[in-house]
Amino acid sequence: MKQTRAFPKARVTKKAEISVKNGHPWVYADEITSIDEDIPNGSIVDVFSSRDSWLGAGLLSLHSKIRIRLISSNANDRFDDAFWERRVGYALDMRRAVMGEYYPSCCRLIFGEADGMPGLTADLFGDILVSEVLSYGIEMRKDVIYRALRERLLSDGVGLRGIYERNTSSLREKEGLEAFSGWYSAGPSPDDAVSEITENGIRYVVDVENGQKTGFFLDQKYNRLRIQQLSGDRRVLDCFTHTGSFAMNAALGGAQKVTAVDISSFALQTAARNLALNGLEDRVELVCADVFDLLNEKLRDRSDRYDMIILDPPAFTKSRSTVEGASRGYKQINMAAMRLLPRGGILATCSCSHFMTEPLFEKMLASAARDAGVSVKILEKRQQAPDHPVLLGVDETSYLKFYILQIV
Repeated sequence: MKQTRAFPKARVTKKAEISVKNGHPWVYADEITSIDEDIPNGSIVDVFSSRDSWLGAGLLSLHSKIRIRLISSNANDRFDDAFWERRVGYALDMRRAVMGEYYPSCCRLIFGEADGMPGLTADLFGDILVSEVLSYGIEMRKDVIYRALRERLLSDGVGLRGIYERNTSSLREKEGLEAFSGWYSAGPSPDDAVSEITENGIRYVVDVENGQKTGFFLDQKYNRLRIQQLSGDRRVLDCFTHTGSFAMNAALGGAQKVTAVDISSFALQTAARNLALNGLEDRVELVCADVFDLLNEKLRDRSDRYDMIILDPPAFTKSRSTVEGASRGYKQINMAAMRLLPRGGILATCSCSHFMTEPLFEKMLASAARDAGVSVKILEKRQQAPDHPVLLGVDETSYLKFYILQIV
């Protein structure tokens, strides 16, 4: 049945229709068969099938391959301020339900498409909200979203010191947006961009201006806790330690010895600050080195023995075209770790790239074990914390694979 709608109209291919009906909110430029002329960038656009069946409404991005990002399949929605206020309310209600003590002090409040606000990330660290906007349509509407976040957080007991925008990704250029970082211009500008959080009983200094991504990786919260629970009396090597989070969880869990490695001197300075903040500076050794080189050196030397190795590398691939090369990198470090560990040793290993799918990751692990000459069993498969919800049908929202393995 044809519908009369007030918004500009785009018709899409059968392929796009199937994708949308299966729950994916993106329509690519080459999937649009016709679209009304002279539509301003960032506008609300209605999406119709080739047979004129309404599929939903979305935000137009004229410069992006992802031409329309769907935000609603409810024909009764009016995309006014109240619409975005409800979206913020739904997102924060969910975090309040699933994050327990960590809401709202240190959790991801908005996770893009999974919360119906495509291209928006919002993380809260104490009294600083950090945001990243990668969608032209959301950039146009961020004022109402930020206002709604500020008001809701205030009602939940958090008075924001400021909103820090980390809009430095090259993806903004593909949206026709400028890259920048700094305090949100319509709000206060504090003297510093440093906050403090507590997670799993450990205090962290979070530098939202200079840290990676939004300042701290919240998605590993419960995986770090699991390491804390498993590390008692073990000798632990934490690779790609960043700010020392896994290492400190291991130390707090009663590890005999913990060595934490990262190539970034800035990251290790932050890790040292965190160790001192928790009185753990004498229980964790910090090493500035390339993890690939260090693992190979330890294989040759064999003077250090470990019962647990943690591999938490940055994303080795950010596109399908580089997955094969990334798989070789993952295999190299996992094979070295497997060879270093004794029978009964624990390997915690992960990938934060959604392009490195679970089947590909397991295939890599099996190949690494075979070439390392060891047998390996999976103790646990884990994923990102629930403040980073997975939207069924949208593979991009399911990105973190975290495996706890045992050498047998």
